[in-house]
Amino acid sequence: MSPTLVGALLGAVAAAGLLLVVGRLIALRRPDLEGRVLPYLRDVVPGAGERRRPTQAPRSAVAAVYGPGLRWVADAVERVLGGAPSIRRRLQRAGVEMSVPDFRVEQVVWGLIGFAATAGLLLLRSWSRPVDPIAAVLLVGGAFVLGVMLRENRLTAQVRRRERAIVAEFPTIAELLALSVAAGEGPVAALDRVVRRSSGELGRELAGVLAGIRTGEPVADAFDRLGATTGVPVVARFAHGVAVAVERGTPLAEVLHAQAADVREAGRRELIEHASRKEIAMMVPVVFLILPVTILFAFWPGFVGLSLTAGP
Repeated sequence: MSPTLVGALLGAVAAAGLLLVVGRLIALRRPDLEGRVLPYLRDVVPGAGERRRPTQAPRSAVAAVYGPGLRWVADAVERVLGGAPSIRRRLQRAGVEMSVPDFRVEQVVWGLIGFAATAGLLLLRSWSRPVDPIAAVLLVGGAFVLGVMLRENRLTAQVRRRERAIVAEFPTIAELLALSVAAGEGPVAALDRVVRRSSGELGRELAGVLAGIRTGEPVADAFDRLGATTGVPVVARFAHGVAVAVERGTPLAEVLHAQAADVREAGRRELIEHASRKEIAMMVPVVFLILPVTILFAFWPGFVGLSLTAGP
């Protein structure tokens, strides 16, 4: 390539970059339609002349550069997959402080990681032997889709892990609440005492209920909201039972003791069922590993003795 052509290409690239910078500066200095119209609506719309709060700045240069593109791909994934209410529900059940668009962006990032890893492996393979372009495109596309689906599966696993932790913590929390109520404290005071002394997932759920009660929400409504939003049937029954007990004035301590006993009995029954399902799997090493070794140890000396006796 001649030096003249190289200089022309470098000049064209520099000119294109300069045009992009100038165009962006002009776009930033130009006020939008809302900023031009709102000052004239000050007497019609209350607060129209106030300065709007600036949007949250990107956390890093990478987010500022690649954020719009990732959000565009995330919107495309949302249009293809859908199910935003289900994702929002699972994020809430998993205790993840994240919105649905942010989750879609994470899905796109996981897909891009799978895309890049597969493309790198195909590139390394192409150095030794040629790779079919159609198969390569299908592989990298499948890797992207697999990464997107893996992030959703991980969210489901997070939901299951958190719900198992809530079920494991529930009997202790219910017993503590019952003891506090039996000692003479009210439901709110007992809930405050238990929340201050617990640090698990169920404790964080009850902390949200306590925060709602302290902001003026009725106790029964706060527990009804917990029962409606949680994905654990045990906690839903507990919340509805507390709400009914508070509304009708029934003894709350007995309700909590009964629910804790029911959960312990359900956990014991689940453990027995799990052990019965594992019984066949436990027989596999016994039948195919321990039993043949035992038979070998029992019959090998006799076989050796017979061989020596039958020898010349």
